Amino acid sequence: MSTALVRNPGDGKEYRYYRTVNEQVVANAETGGAVSVVRLTMSGGDAPPLHTHSREDESWVVLSGRVRFWVGSASLDECDVHDAESGAYVYGPRFVPHTFQPITTTAEILVINNPGAIEGYFRAIGPADERRDAEHADILGQYGVVLLDNPPPPRLEGGE
Repeated sequence: MSTALVRNPGDGKEYRYYRTVNEQVVANAETGGAVSVVRLTMSGGDAPPLHTHSREDESWVVLSGRVRFWVGSASLDECDVHDAESGAYVYGPRFVPHTFQPITTTAEILVINNPGAIEGYFRAIGPADERRDAEHADILGQYGVVLLDNPPPPRLEGGE
């Protein structure tokens, strides 16, 4: 890539991953594999299982809502828990277990993967009314992702 790239909200192509609406802000192919950026619009309580990445570091910027992050252990019960509010930046290096979940009705999050090949997994799964991550463990493995524990139970602020 030899020029700067500017993408305003809504400029990227949208696709569904389970119930989450994803906007591909910057595609892996646009950066020569350096980075992939996706804007997630997630419903409260939705979350991936606790997992690790072996091929990329992952960062999140909370654009709206509040998001809870579990990090640092192969068990949800043993993870450190942090709440990130609108404007927060969270960094997750490769091999560090993590998951995240909106604790407000909705949340908008930028997810930044360096390098960016993982976007192929999300597109391969596509839309579904319910998460079935364990059924896709073989595909996840092709992208260097290992599932460690179930997703956190749905929680919303005020209902914990």
